[in-house]
Amino acid sequence: MTGHEHLAWCKQRALEYCDAGDTTQAWATMVSDLHKHPDTADHLAIELGSMLLFEGHLSTVAEMRKFIEGFR
Repeated sequence: MTGHEHLAWCKQRALEYCDAGDTTQAWATMVSDLHKHPDTADHLAIELGSMLLFEGHLSTVAEMRKFIEGFR
């Protein structure tokens, strides 16, 4: 699986949690899954998302979905 394919898989899984209304698990799954592939293990979205999350900017499903869908 390429890094691009892995990233798409990570996003799909995280968005399933968004669909269920669980932003906490969406984020936790995204970070955990990104760390599982060498091409995504140090993805900048991990650090950026962590900062946004802790500052309260990813607290709604809409915010989390927009963030997950927006990074590459």
